[in-house]
Amino acid sequence: KNKLFEGAMQKLLGAVHKICKGLNVIAAVMLAFMILLTVADVILRSARAPIVGTYEIVGLLCAIIISFAIPFTTWKRGHIRVDFFVEMLSPMARKIVNVAAKCLGIALFVLIGWNLIVFGIDLAKAGEVTPTRHIPFYPVLYGIGVCCLFECVVLLSDIVKIVRGEYE
Repeated sequence: KNKLFEGAMQKLLGAVHKICKGLNVIAAVMLAFMILLTVADVILRSARAPIVGTYEIVGLLCAIIISFAIPFTTWKRGHIRVDFFVEMLSPMARKIVNVAAKCLGIALFVLIGWNLIVFGIDLAKAGEVTPTRHIPFYPVLYGIGVCCLFECVVLLSDIVKIVRGEYE
């Protein structure tokens, strides 16, 4: 029975990891597109034919890149951490502090993700678009919101790894 649970947990963690990697690939592709767009715009500006709306497209792409990269960065523990004081604690106290921090992170990202999706719904109803290219804002807000909610799954996975002793 325990082996069945462990196997299911490993599959779940593996699926979370794959989704994190997929979101990161999307972020990487968007970064490459943003670089190409910027370079093309600079070159075309010198020929007096700039790409209209580059500034707003780059802004939207930045939001996508950052939000889609957050879950993978969390999975790889790539965020900056200041854990000088935590390292002085006993292993059990460290686990408690880490779980508490992950729980706070989950609460934060649930609030952010939920509010971004609600805001996206409001902007979709209002028909809000970017000023130059008339790109709707709501799909970007939905994407960011979903990534924030998925970040909660990654943080929950971290809690599972902490409890199982696989985190440190």
